[in-house]
Amino acid sequence: MTPESADHRLLTIAEEHVRRFGVERLTVVAVARDAGMTHANVYRYFPSKTALADAVSAQWLRPLDALLTDAAAAPDPADDKLERMLVALAAALRDRAEAEPNLFRLFAEAFSDGRDVARRHRSRVRTLVERVVEEGIGSGTFPVKSRERALALVFDAAYRFVTPQPVETDRETSRRIWDNRALAAFGAAIRSLKAGSV
Repeated sequence: MTPESADHRLLTIAEEHVRRFGVERLTVVAVARDAGMTHANVYRYFPSKTALADAVSAQWLRPLDALLTDAAAAPDPADDKLERMLVALAAALRDRAEAEPNLFRLFAEAFSDGRDVARRHRSRVRTLVERVVEEGIGSGTFPVKSRERALALVFDAAYRFVTPQPVETDRETSRRIWDNRALAAFGAAIRSLKAGSV
């Protein structure tokens, strides 16, 4: 068994444990047992339970990061691209909160604790949004007075819809209402950028 295949197998088992039993019941001993190895062997690949949990979250976030990267690279005008990115991110997080609540909670805990996996994800999102806002400023689509205020406006508008804790809390809100609120918030921010009012 190569280190790569062992990593993948352990992550797959750990992800399934979280999905089926919840965050609290994820243990290195149980993952090791299902992988047919000792828990000491698991620690060769992941130095702690937290490291294993964060590796599961990182794997779970990869498709979302790829979706945003593709959206940011599209040839659309900056205003359309920014709205599509924010809508895609919000919808993907809400979908995951509903379809995979235990895995979503695992990521939410990492986010709340400020762990590296969450900081890296937040940094990727910020970098991509900044890139699109800069593109809009450069093309004249966003004739803003202050780049920093423009970015603050976008992140303030998006906060409730792209941050794990509010997304999890808002699962009680109907999807139609939540989607409409997100579209209204994103649309207002983008209109302000296009009007140059920040």
